[in-house]
Amino acid sequence: MHVELDEPKCVASGQCVLAAPEVFDQRDEDGIAFVVAPEPVGDTLDAVREAVAICPAAAIRLVAQ
Repeated sequence: MHVELDEPKCVASGQCVLAAPEVFDQRDEDGIAFVVAPEPVGDTLDAVREAVAICPAAAIRLVAQ
C-alpha cells in the first residue's frame, strides 16, 4: 500500500500526525501535512487507515500498488 496526501486539500488539523506520527508530519510555517513514510506496513498501516478515516478534509488515501 502507498499513502497519498492531497496537500491542497489539507486543512492542517493534525489528526493524521496524531494517528500515525511515523508516517505524517506537518510543516512548521502553515501546519499542512506531508508524508514522511509512504509505504507503511503492519501496525503503521493500521494507523494510516485510522488517519484516512478521521481526516476532516478527506485529503489522505491508501492506494494498492
